[in-house]
Order: sequence, then structure tokens, then C-alpha cells
Amino acid sequence: MSKSPIILALDTKDLEIAKQWISATNDSIGIYKVGLEFFLKFGSAGLSELSRVGDFQVFLDLKLHDIPNTVAGAVASVAELAPKFLTVHASGGAEMIKAASNSAPEISITAVTILTSLTDADVSQIGFAKNAKASAIDLAIMATKNGAKSIVCSPFEAAAIRGAVENSIEIITPGVRPMGGDLGDQKRVMTPEEAIGAGANYLVIGRPITDLAKQSLKAMSEGAAKILASLQK
Repeated sequence: MSKSPIILALDTKDLEIAKQWISATNDSIGIYKVGLEFFLKFGSAGLSELSRVGDFQVFLDLKLHDIPNTVAGAVASVAELAPKFLTVHASGGAEMIKAASNSAPEISITAVTILTSLTDADVSQIGFAKNAKASAIDLAIMATKNGAKSIVCSPFEAAAIRGAVENSIEIITPGVRPMGGDLGDQKRVMTPEEAIGAGANYLVIGRPITDLAKQSLKAMSEGAAKILASLQK
């Protein structure tokens, strides 16, 4: 299994396409993100199908957010899938995060701080008293004190969060785009090299790699390898 810091987002509703993406990139990538779009359609059976394609771990990005008892039950329901990471919204609060962590201590409960699609103005409109960076730091500290083993944040918050939490906490950053890449719906982005330099352990990358499959699976494979090579210099 690759020790790559890249997590490829399998943002598709097509099971066969997801399999093709894994096959094309598994030499460079060892963790794949499965989100709501895929999981709500295919569930655990879909993950079992994917597992036959290559050797990898799963970042199960469900962003759970509910009362503690409900979240604990949801975590227990997917525990048998043995994801490496399972996301919950940090804004669900200390008790919710603690319940999730206690429900499946073998899983890295991953607290999502402030979505990378949100600007400071968006964060203020939602009702946060502080800006995106300060809110993300506060949420990360609270989450890790209550059992979260990993954090999702924008690359712009990674350095500050790295300095505010224990070294064992893993930081995962979406909002990563190679130089010149299309920003899509991301508002706060860095290049892969910048994000790793800021303290991220893992980078969630989707369209900059998966869009290359429109050319060919070979182009997709080469694109993933190129990004990985840039991080190993």
C-alpha cells in the first residue's frame, strides 16, 4: 500500500468509474475518500466492491452531525467497514465528538472544522463570532480534547492548528489545487507543496486528478504520480 499523503476523492455516483479511478491511481495513492454521494447510493456493498480493486484504506466522509446518541449509533453502524478516517462535524460539540470516539475507538474520528467552501463573510453569516481561521482553531482544540484523532481544515489553518494540538493528531486538508488548477467551489486553497509545508499530513484532492480521466486513465495515473513526485522532492 502506498504511503502517499494524497487522498483521492471518489466523487462519483458510478461504481464502475470509481473502480477505474482506483485501478489507475493505486500505485500513487493508498487512501480514497468516499463521501455521501457514493455511500448513499451504494452503501457498504459498494465499499466491498471497491475493496476488490486494490490495496487501500478508506476515508469515509459522512460528516455526521446530530445528537450524541444518534451519532454514536451511526458510528457503530459503520464500524465493521473499518474506515481509517470517519468524519463528524466539530460544530456538533464536545459531547457528540466524545460519543463518536467512544463508539469506535479503533477508528480515527475526524473532526471537520470550517468547510473550505466558506469565506470569512460566510462564517460570520452562519453565526460564528470569530473568522474562519480562529473558529477552525477553536473547533480543532475542542474536538481533539474530546477524542478526535484527526482534523479536517483548510490549508490556511493547518499551521496554526498544528501548533495548537498534540503532534499525534493528523491534519487533513481539502482545498488543495496544483498551480494553475481550477478552484471549483473551493474558496481557500493552496498547492499540494504549500499545504504539506503548512503542517498537513494528508491532502484531499479530487477533480485535479479525476478530471484527467476524461482524457484517459493513463493521463489520470500520470497526473497522480506527478503530484506525488512533487511532494517527495
